[in-house]
Amino acid sequence: MISNLFKSFKLTLMFCVLFSACYIFVLWAFAQFFGPNKGNAEVVELNGKVVGAANVGQNFTQDIYFWGRPSCAGDGYEASGSGGSNKGPSNEEYLAEVEARIDTFLAHHPYLKREEVPVEMVTASGSGLDPHISPKAAFVQAERVAEARRMPLEKVMAIVSRQVESPLFGIFGPETVNVLKLNIALEKAANQNK
Repeated sequence: MISNLFKSFKLTLMFCVLFSACYIFVLWAFAQFFGPNKGNAEVVELNGKVVGAANVGQNFTQDIYFWGRPSCAGDGYEASGSGGSNKGPSNEEYLAEVEARIDTFLAHHPYLKREEVPVEMVTASGSGLDPHISPKAAFVQAERVAEARRMPLEKVMAIVSRQVESPLFGIFGPETVNVLKLNIALEKAANQNK
């Protein structure tokens, strides 16, 4: 019985090492060779200064910028409070929040009808940190951004078009637009015009 207990202890110790240290090393090695940016967060720079991480959303509220999805993570896009609100479509408080977001979105986009507001622009993502929106949600905002920046609408639409990211291998997932990268591209285009 003692020999079986000792064998069990050795086996448990071996599996602990295998499934903790070795597994983590395998994931790290995979990220170094096959992962984007060697497994590190992709930072976005403007004028040589880091302005954010491309894989974490930021709160843009000014009309001169494209807006991302609303966030319920902490005070908004707070990584330590990542998560959704867990409020369902039958929750009256949640429905009131969505209605308020629709009203705010329409106030800044008077050229839209209520049914044209993209659902992702008034509902938060599951993580609350989503840095992407659909191309449709970006194109809907282009007129507001162009007007606020006094830029030709066609130029703003072209910037959005260049920022559309294709699905992984062309088949996995939808087309997306990274809001931070889009706003940086917009800033660079605006600075070139000065």
